[in-house]
Amino acid sequence: QVQLVESGGGLVQPGGSLRLSCATTGIVTTNQHMSWFRQAPGKEREFVAVIRPGGSGTSYADSVKDRFTIARNRAGNTLYLQMNSLKPEDTGIYYCKTFFRGNDYWGQGTQVTVSS
Repeated sequence: QVQLVESGGGLVQPGGSLRLSCATTGIVTTNQHMSWFRQAPGKEREFVAVIRPGGSGTSYADSVKDRFTIARNRAGNTLYLQMNSLKPEDTGIYYCKTFFRGNDYWGQGTQVTVSS
């Protein structure tokens, strides 16, 4: 059974940093496309970043490029999102996602609030 569990959210001041984690069971992240999405209040869920299978590349939304970094651990069971230079517009619920054997799997989300 595939499960994704996010953690690491919280309240941070503008310009600060957070690292989100997504613990996975039932899959090996190195074999899957793994993504981060976010949803701000009153807005649709939007793509943030993706890491491709194996040692291949990453892609980012323009709004987070050069500030956020997606990565996974060597064991292949945890996905990360390092977020630097945070802005108030980064506020939202952050979700990790994967696609496995014909199905989308989402975590429950972790709240990130950027405010002074």
